[in-house]
Amino acid sequence: MSRSSFAMALLLAAFAAAATANGGAAPAASDFIRKSCRATQYPAVCVQSLASYGGAGAPPPRSPRELARAALSVSVDKARSASTYVGHICGPGGGRGGAGGAGPVRDCLENMADSVGHLRDAAQELGGNMGRAGSPGFKWHLSNVQTWCSAALTDENTCLDGLSRGVDAATRSAIRGKIVEVAQVTSNALALVNRVAPAN
Repeated sequence: MSRSSFAMALLLAAFAAAATANGGAAPAASDFIRKSCRATQYPAVCVQSLASYGGAGAPPPRSPRELARAALSVSVDKARSASTYVGHICGPGGGRGGAGGAGPVRDCLENMADSVGHLRDAAQELGGNMGRAGSPGFKWHLSNVQTWCSAALTDENTCLDGLSRGVDAATRSAIRGKIVEVAQVTSNALALVNRVAPAN
C-alpha cells in the first residue's frame, strides 16, 4: 500500500469512528424531539424542522425550554423568508403584474412583518433571564412568550383569510404554500412553549 493510500485509509477510519461516536449520542436527542413533537398539531413537520436545528456540531435541545427556543428560532427564520417572498410578489406596484389583489397581498405583507416581530420578541424573551423557575416573574415572562406566539399565529391566519378575497388564483397559491408552512411551525412552537413547565 502506498503512503498516500495508507493516509487515506487512516482518514476514512477516523471519519468512521467519529460517525460512530456521534451516532451513539444522536438517538437520545432524536427520541426527545420525537416525543416532544407528539404534543404538537403537526408532529412530522415538528420533527423535520427541529432534527437538524443548529447545524453540524451544535448541541441538540435537551430540555423543553431549549426545544421551545429552537422551535421559535425556526419559526422566525421561516416567517422572515415568507415575508420576503410576499414582498417580492407584492413588488413596488402593489401586486403581481399590476393584477387585482394588490390590497390583500399588501395586507398580508404587513401581517407577516408583524408575525416576524412577535416571534422575534418571543424568542428573545424565552432566551433571556426569566428569573427563578416557578417564580411570579418566570410565569410572567412565559405568559409574554405565549401571547406573542398566539399573536404571530393570528397574523399568519389573517394573511391566509385575506387572500381568499379578491386575489387571483396564481398569486393566492404562490403565497399560501409559504404562509401555511409558517403557520404550522408557529403552531408547533406555541405547543412546545406551552410545555415549558416552571421547573424547566
